[in-house]
Amino acid sequence: MSITPAVREASRAKDYGKVIELVRKGARLTQTQLGQACGLSQSAVSRLEKRGAGAYATDVLAVMAAHLDVPASLLGLADAAVRDGYEHMERRNFMGGVAAAAVAPALAAFPEPGEGVGQAATLRLGTASYRRLDGGTPSRDLSEAVQAHLRLVQTVSRAASDDHQRARLAAVGSEAASLVGWLSWDMGDHGSARSWYASAIKAARAAGDPLLAAYQAGSMAQFEADAGNGAQALSWTRKARGYLDARRPAVADAWLSSVEALAHAAAGDEEASDQALTKSRSLAARLGSEEPAPWPWVFQFSEAKVAAARVACGARLGLPAWVLDADTKALATGHAKQRALLLLDIAAGHLAAGRVEAAFAMASRALESGVQYRSGRIVDRARAVRRSYRTASPPKVVRDFDEQLHDVYL
Repeated sequence: MSITPAVREASRAKDYGKVIELVRKGARLTQTQLGQACGLSQSAVSRLEKRGAGAYATDVLAVMAAHLDVPASLLGLADAAVRDGYEHMERRNFMGGVAAAAVAPALAAFPEPGEGVGQAATLRLGTASYRRLDGGTPSRDLSEAVQAHLRLVQTVSRAASDDHQRARLAAVGSEAASLVGWLSWDMGDHGSARSWYASAIKAARAAGDPLLAAYQAGSMAQFEADAGNGAQALSWTRKARGYLDARRPAVADAWLSSVEALAHAAAGDEEASDQALTKSRSLAARLGSEEPAPWPWVFQFSEAKVAAARVACGARLGLPAWVLDADTKALATGHAKQRALLLLDIAAGHLAAGRVEAAFAMASRALESGVQYRSGRIVDRARAVRRSYRTASPPKVVRDFDEQLHDVYL
């Protein structure tokens, strides 16, 4: 969102109610819509906005920050806000931290010296850079460059002089193919996405890396679950489990359990989905937040990501309680495109609870992101939310959403 001088001035004056009012109006939300999204009445939102430079309940401010996508620091909550998948910290820590996060996963996996190893590390670093660009760049703009990068990896691999180098380069190719699959998925091209993920799994197995093979099979499962193919998703999660061995890191179990929850939700099994989420949450709580994520994980897996999985499962199972219990924590993770998808899942939860105004206000914000990033996946999900609401005389907020959706051309 754009932070105006008026918003910054209100924040400096500690008039956090005014900050909320200005941001709400900038997002074209009514007090009723924001209140429904945050579990408050319209009158409670009105009183909050008029409070002035007084005392505020931090839990309410945190909910508002998450749903309005406003930096927590502007509401006096913290000196750093979690955005785009990692923390924006004080400048003296920021550049070094991000650089280390980008480079470490690529280089740590290649401790041995040698020309072939150096090539693989350099090529993997390129893939990691493209992954980070994905958060704020349309997939259509990235796809051609990433496919060219993958072709370079394949060319270098064919010229490798021994099996050891070819295995390492196959692992790099697997990660690049998986990224092409992710970009295809975001563009709404499911056939290409499925093909690229299959290539990534094949390359991971050729590399002889069971952890990477499990990650790619789990990614395929995640894709199939999102597409509503529960049986296929569960089959891929079983294959992913089969690739793992006793040396697997805890993050592998935590992440794969969240994918299994999505697969069960796609299959309509609420009990099994809940059990998998409980397991994933328990494992995530024990992960060391200060330790770097082991390759092939690029970002940390956390309890907030389990909350996001619960929201997604609740949306697919039609369980508004799951969605609305976890929505605020879930919105604290992920980049702009991921948050848009979460907003649409939260919108589905509000719709299931009968909160039409809040549902379509959120869906409208998510659709704006879908158009901005030309994401077919976001737009298709927005259309699915609209199809789920049937009435002969839709209210104005739905009619406005229909007009917004009608004008979408990617």
